[in-house]
Amino acid sequence: MGSRAIGLRAGHRRRATGALVTAACIVGLSTAAAAPAVADDNTPLQSGECKFGTDDIKETPWSLQRLLTNQMWASGQGEGIRVAVIDTGIDAGNKQLQDAIEGPGKSYVSGKPTQDRVGHGTKVAGIIAARRVASSGFYGIAPKAKVIPFQQTSDEKAGTADTLAKAIDDAVAAKVDVINISQGTAASEDRLPTLKAAVKRAQDSNILIVASAGNSGASGEEKNIYPAAFSEEFDNVLAVAASDRNNERAPFSQAGSFVGIAAPGVDMVSTVPLGGNCVDQGTSFSAPYATGAAALLIAKHRHDKQAWGPQQIIWHLEQTADRVRRGRDNNIGWGVVNPVAALNDDTRPLAPPVPDKPSGVADGSNILPAVATLGETTEERRARIALYIVGGGLLAVAAVVGSSVALRDWRRKTGLTPHGEAKHG
Repeated sequence: MGSRAIGLRAGHRRRATGALVTAACIVGLSTAAAAPAVADDNTPLQSGECKFGTDDIKETPWSLQRLLTNQMWASGQGEGIRVAVIDTGIDAGNKQLQDAIEGPGKSYVSGKPTQDRVGHGTKVAGIIAARRVASSGFYGIAPKAKVIPFQQTSDEKAGTADTLAKAIDDAVAAKVDVINISQGTAASEDRLPTLKAAVKRAQDSNILIVASAGNSGASGEEKNIYPAAFSEEFDNVLAVAASDRNNERAPFSQAGSFVGIAAPGVDMVSTVPLGGNCVDQGTSFSAPYATGAAALLIAKHRHDKQAWGPQQIIWHLEQTADRVRRGRDNNIGWGVVNPVAALNDDTRPLAPPVPDKPSGVADGSNILPAVATLGETTEERRARIALYIVGGGLLAVAAVVGSSVALRDWRRKTGLTPHGEAKHG
């Protein structure tokens, strides 16, 4: 068999394995069989395939161009914050993550937490805490935070709701500040008692969980994806949808009443195993964007006299989000997370977010139609008359001055004095 054919077969196997595992990361985690969900679709980059050990992307991605980092990082870059990444592992072979990983982590499958054969968890971790390097325009939202890998899915075995619950409990025991979960299941809540209990224990320990809303929203059907949908029951869960460049819901993003906020989720650049950057899309990468913002907030306010708990962090991110509409909706929640606005506002929230005040003309009800006038309007007529008056006055003055000059010249020529007497020289 030729080398080209062998390469093609290897590429097909990699894509098939990646799609299978990514699908498991997004939806289908349960002890019972669940319908597979739409996986994150790779956006073509360079050769058209997202490869491990690839080149860095020098351009700054759009999701970071929207940020004023000098303001966002004015009070720090997430120093001292520890984020649990429950995913496919975090690969230590990427130079942008080597200093970010706090090991050794933990694995619930046959694998090593700091090796990622799928790439999903490495991308998630990069969006949170990738370090800045000269060769790449990409960096994490909180580039001095630490990420801890809890590997509960691998290229050979997908996780379940029970292993996800175990990972949450272990992250709580490790006393992390935030847990990022870019995974979920569409199974009904009554089939997830173990997972629900773990989320409750995280709430009792005052630990924030940021979870992706899921990628099965193309049909427009609204449904719950867990653990994100636990946000309607527990005050420590933030459910994150995916937004596009226009701050609207990405077509694949799952809509529902549980969605609290949105974050960029299309054409997302991040780190990949063995080094380099590539592009991907999905709510899997929206959640860590919000997690990074939460990490910065926690770092800034952790020593305040009145501590900011998970509920205050969630309320503040929702209240300071960029809104397309006045209030919340099931597509993007309260709007698209704005880390800069969140960090610039030090007001500790005391209540849930509220809709923006109406502008008075937003719906067009206070806009009066203009009166249609045929011919000259009143204002135009007044302006014309005023012009005539001023013009006439100027002409009169000019006539008087001209007459005076002409009379003077005539008198000089005839030798008449002002009294009518002739002068003889």
